[in-house]
Amino acid sequence: MSLKRTLILFGLFWLILITVLHGTLNLDWRKKITAFSRGEKTAEKYKIGFLPVTCHLTCPVTDFINKETSGEGIYEPLRFSGWPELKEAFLSGDTPATFILAPMAIALREQGVPLKIVYLGHRDGTALMVHKDSKIFRIEDLRGKRVAVPNRYSNQRLLIFRALRNAGMTIKDIELIEMPPPDMPAALYAKAVDAVTSGEPFMGQTELDGYGRVLYLTKDIWPNFISCVLAVHEDMIKNDRAAVQQLVDGIAKSGKWLDSDMENRMDAAQFVSKNYYNQDPRLLEFVLSKPPDRVKYTNLSVRKPDFEEIVDLGIESGILTGKATFEDYTDTSFVPDESSIKPHAWEGLTNK
Repeated sequence: MSLKRTLILFGLFWLILITVLHGTLNLDWRKKITAFSRGEKTAEKYKIGFLPVTCHLTCPVTDFINKETSGEGIYEPLRFSGWPELKEAFLSGDTPATFILAPMAIALREQGVPLKIVYLGHRDGTALMVHKDSKIFRIEDLRGKRVAVPNRYSNQRLLIFRALRNAGMTIKDIELIEMPPPDMPAALYAKAVDAVTSGEPFMGQTELDGYGRVLYLTKDIWPNFISCVLAVHEDMIKNDRAAVQQLVDGIAKSGKWLDSDMENRMDAAQFVSKNYYNQDPRLLEFVLSKPPDRVKYTNLSVRKPDFEEIVDLGIESGILTGKATFEDYTDTSFVPDESSIKPHAWEGLTNK
């Protein structure tokens, strides 16, 4: 045998060996082959995108409770650090379902992305924070100030737009800056900005650490405020409606579980912070209890009047066109009667 042929055969052997090892160690080929021989389904769990904010809390809560009660989750939660990465993962198909900003979801639908909003993330759960030493005590005091919002398509931006309008001001009266929510506390502490607003727990962090002061909580100026929604690709609804129903049911039960008992909220603060958010648990403990209605996880079915106001503000502020109807970007059929949904029966870590 010639040296060239020997090298070729050795290369092919090495390639086959590496491929087999990769499939066995990383792709669970042996497990899938065994399952196939038994006639079992081997589909991998689908991924759901989320950020470490209270708007998305029911995503990790559902996953944790499922694992505690049945031994495994029904999906793979995938944490992102910012909105651009989360959005791109959804657009690429890596995450067929995701928690996403409500105006961003509507804008994507206007651009032709086949998604449907099937449930809400939570209600309220946002604050506008200023430095405790500032002389900002009213919305009018924001004139000429630097205000940080999470994203052009965030409802926090629309909230600022709405609050300014109600005070006889416009968005041109302030300097608006887009900033990832995790960076906001440090920016406010250093007085690089005059005010910050995003989903919790980052606003609560400024208050808890002693340098932030609440100018307003959304529950006080826009009751039942919606920040994020659960969006699902239409292909997933078409091809596996049962999985979408199971997902929505689980998320809805988690919301009611969180709101049914303060001990449940404190449990969630611990296991979510440590296992999913990589945060100090005191942050979630604080924002889930100070006050208890700072953020709410019930009354989360998709309703047309809520989104009509968001769309109207989005058109007025220039981020939406209004060409997508409520029926275009939502599917309300997964929660026809929210009163029929009961909390997870799991007693939590405290009572185990």
